Amino acid sequence: MADVDPANAPMPERKRDRVMRAMRVPLAVRTSDLPLRLASAAVMLGVAALAFWAGTWAVRALISAVGIACFWEWQRMVRARSISGFAKAIWMAGGVLYIGLAAWLMMELPLDALPVIIGVVIFTDSCAYFAGRTFGGPKIAPRISPSKTWAGLAGGMLGAGLFLWIIMAVLIRADGETNLSVPQLMFAPMGLLFLPMGAGMAIAAQMGDFFESWMKRKAAMKDSSNLIPGHGGVFDRIDGLMPVAILVGLVFMYFL
Repeated sequence: MADVDPANAPMPERKRDRVMRAMRVPLAVRTSDLPLRLASAAVMLGVAALAFWAGTWAVRALISAVGIACFWEWQRMVRARSISGFAKAIWMAGGVLYIGLAAWLMMELPLDALPVIIGVVIFTDSCAYFAGRTFGGPKIAPRISPSKTWAGLAGGMLGAGLFLWIIMAVLIRADGETNLSVPQLMFAPMGLLFLPMGAGMAIAAQMGDFFESWMKRKAAMKDSSNLIPGHGGVFDRIDGLMPVAILVGLVFMYFL
Protein backbone atom coordinates (compact mmCIF):
# COMPACT_ATOMS: atom_id res chain seq x y z
CA MET A 1 0.00 0.00 0.00
CA ALA A 2 1.32 3.44 -0.88
CA ASP A 3 2.10 5.81 1.96
CA VAL A 4 -0.46 8.56 2.55
CA ASP A 5 0.83 12.08 2.84
CA PRO A 6 -0.41 13.40 6.22
CA ALA A 7 -1.05 16.80 4.64
CA ASN A 8 -3.47 15.22 2.18
CA ALA A 9 -5.03 12.68 4.52
CA PRO A 10 -8.83 12.82 4.73
CA MET A 11 -10.13 14.79 7.69
CA PRO A 12 -12.40 12.90 10.11
CA GLU A 13 -16.04 13.76 9.45
CA ARG A 14 -16.80 15.25 12.86
CA LYS A 15 -13.68 17.40 12.80
CA ARG A 16 -14.49 18.53 9.25
CA ASP A 17 -17.99 19.55 10.34
CA ARG A 18 -16.57 21.59 13.22
CA VAL A 19 -14.14 23.33 10.89
CA MET A 20 -16.88 24.11 8.39
CA ARG A 21 -19.09 25.58 11.11
CA ALA A 22 -16.23 27.69 12.37
CA MET A 23 -15.51 29.13 8.94
CA ARG A 24 -17.19 32.51 8.52
CA VAL A 25 -19.36 32.76 5.43
CA PRO A 26 -18.66 36.00 3.56
CA LEU A 27 -21.39 38.64 3.77
CA ALA A 28 -21.72 38.74 -0.02
CA VAL A 29 -22.56 35.03 -0.04
CA ARG A 30 -25.02 35.25 2.85
CA THR A 31 -26.90 38.13 1.22
CA SER A 32 -26.59 37.08 -2.42
CA ASP A 33 -30.32 36.36 -2.68
CA LEU A 34 -31.38 39.50 -0.81
CA PRO A 35 -32.49 41.46 -3.93
CA LEU A 36 -34.63 38.53 -5.03
CA ARG A 37 -36.15 38.15 -1.55
CA LEU A 38 -36.93 41.87 -1.36
CA ALA A 39 -38.51 41.85 -4.82
CA SER A 40 -40.68 38.85 -3.93
CA ALA A 41 -41.69 40.46 -0.63
CA ALA A 42 -42.65 43.67 -2.44
CA VAL A 43 -44.82 41.71 -4.88
CA MET A 44 -46.54 39.82 -2.04
CA LEU A 45 -47.22 43.02 -0.11
CA GLY A 46 -48.51 44.68 -3.27
CA VAL A 47 -50.93 41.82 -4.00
CA ALA A 48 -52.19 41.85 -0.40
CA ALA A 49 -52.62 45.64 -0.42
CA LEU A 50 -54.52 45.49 -3.71
CA ALA A 51 -56.84 42.81 -2.31
CA PHE A 52 -57.61 44.87 0.80
CA TRP A 53 -58.22 47.92 -1.36
CA ALA A 54 -60.66 45.97 -3.58
CA GLY A 55 -62.69 44.77 -0.61
CA THR A 56 -63.90 41.66 1.16
CA TRP A 57 -64.48 39.57 -1.96
CA ALA A 58 -60.88 40.08 -3.13
CA VAL A 59 -59.45 39.28 0.31
CA ARG A 60 -61.49 36.08 0.44
CA ALA A 61 -60.33 35.16 -3.06
CA LEU A 62 -56.71 35.73 -2.00
CA ILE A 63 -57.16 33.63 1.15
CA SER A 64 -58.68 30.82 -0.94
CA ALA A 65 -55.81 30.92 -3.44
CA VAL A 66 -53.19 30.89 -0.67
CA GLY A 67 -54.99 28.01 1.06
CA ILE A 68 -55.07 25.93 -2.14
CA ALA A 69 -51.36 26.57 -2.77
CA CYS A 70 -50.56 25.67 0.83
CA PHE A 71 -52.44 22.37 0.61
CA TRP A 72 -50.63 21.53 -2.63
CA GLU A 73 -47.35 21.91 -0.75
CA TRP A 74 -48.76 19.94 2.18
CA GLN A 75 -49.57 16.94 -0.01
CA ARG A 76 -46.08 17.12 -1.60
CA MET A 77 -44.51 16.74 1.81
CA VAL A 78 -46.89 13.95 2.80
CA ARG A 79 -46.22 12.03 -0.43
CA ALA A 80 -42.47 12.35 0.11
CA ARG A 81 -42.62 10.57 3.47
CA SER A 82 -41.98 6.85 3.85
CA ILE A 83 -45.25 5.98 5.56
CA SER A 84 -48.14 3.69 4.70
CA GLY A 85 -50.91 4.67 2.31
CA PHE A 86 -53.40 4.75 5.19
CA ALA A 87 -51.16 7.11 7.18
CA LYS A 88 -50.82 9.36 4.14
CA ALA A 89 -54.61 9.47 3.80
CA ILE A 90 -54.89 10.52 7.45
CA TRP A 91 -52.30 13.26 6.90
CA MET A 92 -54.14 14.47 3.80
CA ALA A 93 -57.39 14.72 5.74
CA GLY A 94 -55.54 16.52 8.52
CA GLY A 95 -54.21 19.03 6.00
CA VAL A 96 -57.69 19.73 4.68
CA LEU A 97 -58.93 20.30 8.25
CA TYR A 98 -55.96 22.41 9.39
CA ILE A 99 -55.60 24.63 6.33
CA GLY A 100 -59.34 24.77 5.65
CA LEU A 101 -60.16 25.80 9.22
CA ALA A 102 -57.54 28.56 9.18
CA ALA A 103 -58.78 29.88 5.82
CA TRP A 104 -62.45 29.76 6.84
CA LEU A 105 -61.87 31.55 10.14
CA MET A 106 -59.82 34.27 8.43
CA MET A 107 -62.74 34.84 6.06
CA GLU A 108 -65.13 35.09 9.02
CA LEU A 109 -63.04 37.63 10.90
CA PRO A 110 -63.67 41.36 10.37
CA LEU A 111 -61.56 42.68 7.51
CA ASP A 112 -59.71 45.17 9.70
CA ALA A 113 -58.65 42.37 12.09
CA LEU A 114 -56.53 40.61 9.48
CA PRO A 115 -53.74 43.24 9.25
CA VAL A 116 -53.45 43.14 13.06
CA ILE A 117 -53.05 39.35 13.05
CA ILE A 118 -50.51 39.51 10.23
CA GLY A 119 -48.66 42.28 12.12
CA VAL A 120 -48.46 40.11 15.26
CA VAL A 121 -46.92 37.27 13.25
CA ILE A 122 -44.43 39.59 11.54
CA PHE A 123 -43.36 41.09 14.87
CA THR A 124 -43.06 37.60 16.36
CA ASP A 125 -40.77 36.40 13.58
CA SER A 126 -38.70 39.59 13.42
CA CYS A 127 -38.19 40.02 17.16
CA ALA A 128 -37.51 36.31 17.62
CA TYR A 129 -34.86 36.44 14.89
CA PHE A 130 -33.02 39.45 16.35
CA ALA A 131 -33.30 38.25 19.96
CA GLY A 132 -32.03 34.81 18.99
CA ARG A 133 -29.11 36.24 17.02
CA THR A 134 -28.26 38.74 19.77
CA PHE A 135 -28.51 36.55 22.87
CA GLY A 136 -28.24 33.01 21.51
CA GLY A 137 -28.46 30.51 24.31
CA PRO A 138 -30.10 27.09 24.58
CA LYS A 139 -32.03 25.69 21.63
CA ILE A 140 -35.71 24.85 22.01
CA ALA A 141 -35.77 21.81 19.72
CA PRO A 142 -32.45 21.51 17.84
CA ARG A 143 -33.50 18.36 15.99
CA ILE A 144 -36.52 20.12 14.50
CA SER A 145 -35.34 23.70 14.06
CA PRO A 146 -31.68 24.25 15.01
CA SER A 147 -31.90 28.05 14.83
CA LYS A 148 -34.75 28.50 17.34
CA THR A 149 -33.68 29.47 20.86
CA TRP A 150 -35.51 30.22 24.08
CA ALA A 151 -34.17 33.77 23.89
CA GLY A 152 -35.71 34.10 20.44
CA LEU A 153 -39.06 32.86 21.70
CA ALA A 154 -38.97 35.36 24.57
CA GLY A 155 -38.10 38.16 22.14
CA GLY A 156 -40.94 37.14 19.84
CA MET A 157 -43.42 37.09 22.72
CA LEU A 158 -42.26 40.51 23.90
CA GLY A 159 -42.40 42.02 20.41
CA ALA A 160 -45.84 40.60 19.62
CA GLY A 161 -47.20 41.68 23.00
CA LEU A 162 -45.94 45.25 22.62
CA PHE A 163 -47.24 45.48 19.05
CA LEU A 164 -50.74 44.28 19.97
CA TRP A 165 -50.80 46.44 23.11
CA ILE A 166 -49.98 49.62 21.21
CA ILE A 167 -51.89 48.99 17.98
CA MET A 168 -55.12 48.07 19.77
CA ALA A 169 -55.00 51.28 21.83
CA VAL A 170 -54.47 53.26 18.63
CA LEU A 171 -57.35 51.50 16.85
CA ILE A 172 -59.74 51.87 19.79
CA ARG A 173 -58.92 55.57 20.00
CA ALA A 174 -59.40 55.96 16.24
CA ASP A 175 -62.91 54.52 16.49
CA GLY A 176 -63.91 57.65 18.39
CA GLU A 177 -66.06 55.76 20.91
CA THR A 178 -64.00 56.94 23.87
CA ASN A 179 -62.45 60.19 25.03
CA LEU A 180 -59.42 58.45 26.55
CA SER A 181 -56.02 59.09 25.01
CA VAL A 182 -53.86 56.31 23.59
CA PRO A 183 -51.62 56.13 26.73
CA GLN A 184 -54.71 56.04 28.95
CA LEU A 185 -56.16 53.22 26.88
CA MET A 186 -52.89 51.31 27.01
CA PHE A 187 -52.76 51.39 30.82
CA ALA A 188 -56.45 50.79 31.37
CA PRO A 189 -57.23 47.30 32.78
CA MET A 190 -58.60 46.10 29.44
CA GLY A 191 -55.69 47.60 27.54
CA LEU A 192 -53.12 45.76 29.65
CA LEU A 193 -54.70 42.45 28.67
CA PHE A 194 -53.40 42.88 25.12
CA LEU A 195 -49.82 42.29 26.32
CA PRO A 196 -50.36 38.65 27.39
CA MET A 197 -52.74 38.14 24.46
CA GLY A 198 -49.99 39.14 22.04
CA ALA A 199 -47.49 36.90 23.83
CA GLY A 200 -49.91 33.97 23.57
CA MET A 201 -50.37 34.61 19.85
CA ALA A 202 -46.57 34.60 19.48
CA ILE A 203 -46.38 31.16 21.11
CA ALA A 204 -49.03 29.90 18.67
CA ALA A 205 -47.04 31.33 15.74
CA GLN A 206 -43.84 29.64 16.92
CA MET A 207 -45.69 26.34 17.33
CA GLY A 208 -46.86 26.61 13.71
CA ASP A 209 -43.28 27.28 12.64
CA PHE A 210 -41.99 24.23 14.53
CA PHE A 211 -44.75 22.05 13.11
CA GLU A 212 -43.89 22.94 9.53
CA SER A 213 -40.17 22.48 10.21
CA TRP A 214 -40.93 19.01 11.60
CA MET A 215 -42.95 18.14 8.48
CA LYS A 216 -40.13 19.28 6.20
CA ARG A 217 -37.58 17.23 8.11
CA LYS A 218 -39.77 14.14 7.87
CA ALA A 219 -40.11 14.76 4.13
CA ALA A 220 -36.37 15.56 3.73
CA MET A 221 -37.21 18.94 2.19
CA LYS A 222 -35.51 22.28 2.78
CA ASP A 223 -38.54 24.32 1.65
CA SER A 224 -42.17 23.37 1.16
CA SER A 225 -41.78 24.34 -2.52
CA ASN A 226 -40.11 26.96 -4.72
CA LEU A 227 -43.28 28.88 -5.62
CA ILE A 228 -41.99 32.16 -4.11
CA PRO A 229 -38.53 33.10 -5.46
CA GLY A 230 -36.09 33.61 -2.61
CA HIS A 231 -38.64 32.62 0.05
CA GLY A 232 -39.42 28.97 -0.63
CA GLY A 233 -43.07 27.99 -0.55
CA VAL A 234 -46.37 29.46 0.52
CA PHE A 235 -46.47 27.18 3.58
CA ASP A 236 -43.05 28.55 4.56
CA ARG A 237 -44.55 32.05 4.67
CA ILE A 238 -47.81 31.31 6.51
CA ASP A 239 -46.78 28.49 8.86
CA GLY A 240 -47.03 30.83 11.86
CA LEU A 241 -50.08 32.71 10.57
CA MET A 242 -52.40 29.70 10.42
CA PRO A 243 -52.42 28.71 14.13
CA VAL A 244 -52.76 32.38 15.11
CA ALA A 245 -55.71 32.77 12.73
CA ILE A 246 -57.34 29.66 14.20
CA LEU A 247 -56.77 30.86 17.77
CA VAL A 248 -58.07 34.39 17.15
CA GLY A 249 -60.92 33.19 14.94
CA LEU A 250 -62.22 30.74 17.54
CA VAL A 251 -61.97 33.32 20.32
CA PHE A 252 -63.77 35.91 18.20
CA MET A 253 -66.56 33.56 17.14
CA TYR A 254 -67.25 31.87 20.45
CA PHE A 255 -66.39 34.51 23.06
CA LEU A 256 -66.82 37.91 21.42
